[in-house]
Amino acid sequence: MSKIAIVGAGKTGRGFIGRLLREADQEMILIDKDKDLVRALNEAGAFSVHFFGKERESLVIDRFQAYTWKDADIQDAELILVSVGGQNLQEAGRCLSECLEENRHYAVITCENASHPSETLRKAIGKKNVSVSEATVFCTTIEGEGLDIRSENYPYLQCDADLLEGYEPGIAQIRPLKHFSNFLTRKLYTYNAASCVIAYLGWAKGYENYGDAANDEEILALLDRNYEATNRVLCREYGYDEKDQEEFALLSRKKFCDRTIEDTVSRNARDPQRKLAAGERIIGPIRLLHQYGEDASVLEKTAAAAILYIAPPEDPWTKQQAEKSSGQILEEICGIRPDEKLYSNIMNEIYFLLSCGFPSETSGCRKLY
Repeated sequence: MSKIAIVGAGKTGRGFIGRLLREADQEMILIDKDKDLVRALNEAGAFSVHFFGKERESLVIDRFQAYTWKDADIQDAELILVSVGGQNLQEAGRCLSECLEENRHYAVITCENASHPSETLRKAIGKKNVSVSEATVFCTTIEGEGLDIRSENYPYLQCDADLLEGYEPGIAQIRPLKHFSNFLTRKLYTYNAASCVIAYLGWAKGYENYGDAANDEEILALLDRNYEATNRVLCREYGYDEKDQEEFALLSRKKFCDRTIEDTVSRNARDPQRKLAAGERIIGPIRLLHQYGEDASVLEKTAAAAILYIAPPEDPWTKQQAEKSSGQILEEICGIRPDEKLYSNIMNEIYFLLSCGFPSETSGCRKLY
């Protein structure tokens, strides 16, 4: 196979995507707008990925050449993996467009958990000879010493098979999936919803360290209760195998409870206005749970804690809270009508948390029920 290009040589680009390609014994081209990073990568010629908890031996990443956009040569690359933040996709697409030939086909996969990233990138590239798919990134990566990366040992990258228009990457670590939108909903309602349970209930109980919140006995019991109910409704709604869904959920539980993954409650709790939106990771699964008559009280309490979440003074969420009551947030952001039972359920949880003096000043001291 020809070389594979990675646009964005940051934590995910070189530490997760680069690691998967190295495991596949694949040569790669790294492209980044950071001149200092590109120079450092080329001078070093290699870097290492170290795995949380020393779950496996560190892996040396080599067989790459790094470029800035000015020098980038990707004519030999039939597959391009774009790992930049959602806000940088348009810029990356415009730069990428200038590097592509007109008389050959390219397959591009966005590796960024943004909203409709493939559509954004496709429009920015603006060429008909490019198939743009999108992947979801499960792997947590953080900076290590120098160029090294510390990473979770997640084994593959799932992407939308339909958007690849028949192209097969031919790499075991890259998995094109049919019905990818259902898979994204599965991830959102399993992984992302669970992360919100830990983050917002952890905040309410006074935790700052994410691993401490995830291992709090009460939060963990609530998390497991929500997993059980969510697993059942996802299998009923989308036809997933029960054991497969249970394993999928357990992978997320293992990740969130791993204390060797350095993370904070505040990082996971940021942007509550986005996470509380109708159809998103809190309200979406609540409605599905109600649809099948399942217990949604854990996520209802999570929604209440998210509405009460105190962000820094300059944060847009702080302005939202100053301008809107809790009821208005439920109506205008969450899309819940005042005459719905769900509205009163969440409002009751808000009143309960306020009456108990949340957030707690001492980690874990107050009970959520």
